[in-house]
Amino acid sequence: MLVEMTAPHVPVLADEVLTLLAPRAGETMIDATFGAGGHSRRIAAQLGTTGTLIAIDRDPTAQGRFDELSAEVACHTRFIRDDFATALEQLVHEGVRVDGVLLDLGISSMQVDTWERGFSYSYDAPLDMRMDQGQELDAREIVNTWDARRIARILREFGEERYSGPISRAIVRARDKAPLETTHELVEVIRNAVPAPARFSGGHPAKRSFQAIRIAVNGELEQIDRALPAAWAVLAENGRFAGISFHSLEDRRVKRFLAERARGCICPPDLPICACGQTAEAGLLSRRSIQPGAEEIADNPRAASARLRGARKLREEERA
Repeated sequence: MLVEMTAPHVPVLADEVLTLLAPRAGETMIDATFGAGGHSRRIAAQLGTTGTLIAIDRDPTAQGRFDELSAEVACHTRFIRDDFATALEQLVHEGVRVDGVLLDLGISSMQVDTWERGFSYSYDAPLDMRMDQGQELDAREIVNTWDARRIARILREFGEERYSGPISRAIVRARDKAPLETTHELVEVIRNAVPAPARFSGGHPAKRSFQAIRIAVNGELEQIDRALPAAWAVLAENGRFAGISFHSLEDRRVKRFLAERARGCICPPDLPICACGQTAEAGLLSRRSIQPGAEEIADNPRAASARLRGARKLREEERA
């Protein structure tokens, strides 16, 4: 049995997401990362009886939460149980076109707070970290079978962990004595591998390593790289995209993707006429990332690292 450890999920930047997506009656919207359904519920309320909400989530526990929401909202609903990249690509293949797409990246608080899933360094649990528990690769396999160089690489690239080398070597030494089976066993190895001064600054010493291993288990960055072009392709003209990121690796991808689509002519400024033929596809909906205010952070400390970016898909006549 899975046990959720905290209060009900609170959707991050919910008002700001609604402002960017601007859902209206009769439109079709995609929540590509359904999670606990907080954003979906707010979006569905604006779609009326003729609109459609398409929700996507690869976590099997999300289906029950979606069924509850579907019974309560007035709009049409559809649930796709798959990772968001594959689901969005499939919708593009089906020829579906929608008025808005939300990507709330990273891990759901529902997953963090279900201690048996092994996502959190705060609870002692089996090393798992799979968003889809039907997949084979889990955190235990990474920690106990990958070589030190490979572990160090994911800690450095996915966790931006400055002590990736010492931590990876400590993991290998520890597992040579006995396999690492639980989150607290891994936390203790990481804590002892980090220099003493660093243990008391910059947050929990295992935070970055747990993030890196989770990203590797679930292929999160590869998912984003596939999902962003699919999300853009499924948008109809004048459709709106909103993406919430929780760390720099995610935010840089979203920022770069939207900036590339908002860029028009790239010819040298002294060229009398455009020779490149490139036109902007997107209009950015905010000059900078939108961040939660002090009141939201006080109510929901996990929102502190959230960054929201959005863009509108320009109509053909608007492109220049």
